[in-house]
Amino acid sequence: MKLAIGQINCLLGDLEVNSAKILQFAEQAKAQGASLLLTPELSLCAYPPEDLLLRPGFYRECAIALQSLAIRVQGIAVLVGHPYEREGKHYNAASLLRDGEIVMTYCKHDLPNYAVFDEERYFDRGSEPCMFEVAGVKFALNICADVWESEAARRARKTGAQVLLVMNASPFAIAKQERRYNTVQDRIAETGMAVVYANLVGGQDELIFDGGSFAMDASGKLTHQSEQFVECLAMLEVDARGGVQGSLADLPTIEASVYQALCLGVKDYIGKNRFPGVLLGLSGGIDSALTLAVAVDALGADKVHAVMMPSPYTAQISLDDSREMVEILGVRYDELDIAPMFNDFQAVLRPSFAGRAADTTEENLQARIRGTLLMAMSNKFGSLVLTTGNKSEMSVGYATLYGDMAGGFAVLKDICKTLVYDLSRYRNTLSYVIPERIITRPPSAELRPDQTDQDSLPPYDILDGIVSCYMEQDMSIPEIIARGYPEADVRRVVRLIRLSEYKRRQSAVGIRVTERGYGKDWRYPITVRYQDGY
Repeated sequence: MKLAIGQINCLLGDLEVNSAKILQFAEQAKAQGASLLLTPELSLCAYPPEDLLLRPGFYRECAIALQSLAIRVQGIAVLVGHPYEREGKHYNAASLLRDGEIVMTYCKHDLPNYAVFDEERYFDRGSEPCMFEVAGVKFALNICADVWESEAARRARKTGAQVLLVMNASPFAIAKQERRYNTVQDRIAETGMAVVYANLVGGQDELIFDGGSFAMDASGKLTHQSEQFVECLAMLEVDARGGVQGSLADLPTIEASVYQALCLGVKDYIGKNRFPGVLLGLSGGIDSALTLAVAVDALGADKVHAVMMPSPYTAQISLDDSREMVEILGVRYDELDIAPMFNDFQAVLRPSFAGRAADTTEENLQARIRGTLLMAMSNKFGSLVLTTGNKSEMSVGYATLYGDMAGGFAVLKDICKTLVYDLSRYRNTLSYVIPERIITRPPSAELRPDQTDQDSLPPYDILDGIVSCYMEQDMSIPEIIARGYPEADVRRVVRLIRLSEYKRRQSAVGIRVTERGYGKDWRYPITVRYQDGY
């Protein structure tokens, strides 16, 4: 029999739009001879609905939408994910729709409650397996986290199922596909069932769902791989002996996958929230250059407006490189000299600052002037300001509140500085857009004469390594030092990470690409005296 995977991009909470898309994919699959369409987890409402799931009306509306969709499904069976209320309990569920009816409903067994997942906050656990037959093949169902543990798959096998279908809303993280493969192969080894893994695609606030749906036969061999980061309909041949056969798309490299994730995140955040375009401050540095490249690739040059705001400390090469890049990309470009405003601010503050030497206060004034100008242009034109700071800077507080942190979406929020360089080089392999001098010159905020980032920070390879160990892997200070990092650098970086929490809490939402970003999965207190490892 033919089975179709609908790797779809859903719009959270728009039940009508999502229902129409599911029906469209069902009709396309039916036209190609499929007997069954598999859609992702919570495909009816999109994932994650978060506190919408605390509203009784949301469950009622989802039930009405599911029933309406079921009536329209004819000539093909369709598996749809949806929230489900039964006898006062709430479930992450999936229903089989066939010939105008809701045939059966499965409730997710294992509820993830770590990283970005809060399902124990919203859902009750299911315990019953689900088996059904289509065109002579016996299928069982799991939902996402069910397949990462053993019990739900074992219960499914006891029903006599031959193929395990897994509906997923699994967020992207670097190199995650390999872990998905390993997990599914473990379940196949335990149960002897072939597995078809359908994953959501699209951006939802900070989360990116990469798709990459796949199938493995009963021996654990990969027999189908869908493309990542695109919506698609995949057709598979399935038989009652556990045979599953599709086509194998190539997976992108790490740099390519992260770059595609950033582009998808920008495209969906801007598009789904109906912004007409984006603004960003261009500095001549690598962070704003990469952000500009991503924005243009995601949205098109006509929706991107770059603004250069030179100060007395802006180098001529920064202006030259910025002008070259915007000419290559063809975006709207303005230059706004902030020197007169900077002088006026200093003149107004001079009596209050009498007797005090210049310090970071004056540096931050420049950043805040730029932030004010960008936000004014955002108000006037309706475009969203993209912030350009990276994870390395955000970790240690090297960003200015209400200055370069001002904006609505942080493209590089989970991208460390060393990865910024790797992604910039990767983008230039596709076509030359980032002037080489931007990549090779020492990074500088250009807020005082002859300033470079390394004046006050460890080299970025050391800084990024320490941040990864402490922030992403929860290692203690002694454990990080044991990795070979200089003790003075480790203690200083960890101290800065702790002191900067109040800033990060006020930062714009940004795209998550690692297993731990400064968003839903980082919940540290601002007011705290605990000092680990000192």
